[in-house]
Amino acid sequence: MKLNNIMKQARQMQSQMMQIQENLANETVEASVGGGMVTAVFTGQGDMKGIKIDPEVINPDDKEMLEDLIISAVNEGLKKSRELMSEKMGGITSALGAMGMGL
Repeated sequence: MKLNNIMKQARQMQSQMMQIQENLANETVEASVGGGMVTAVFTGQGDMKGIKIDPEVINPDDKEMLEDLIISAVNEGLKKSRELMSEKMGGITSALGAMGMGL
């Protein structure tokens, strides 16, 4: 009887995880660096949706600065995306750990 309850809970959690993943695909986070000169947009699943570059930062004589700003914005966007996913999945992974099925 106890195994049936565990299996039922596992199926419910799997369903919840799938719903959370679908929701994360529709949520976005933005990371802006350089005083808003470069902004990266990511989904909650970590997919990059866009990048915005202020025309004032585009200088052919200093492309390294723009490259650094893009890298910083992308890294910060990925970090925010991971934090959002962790926040949304936290309850599920805690429950799995309590059941001895930690991820």
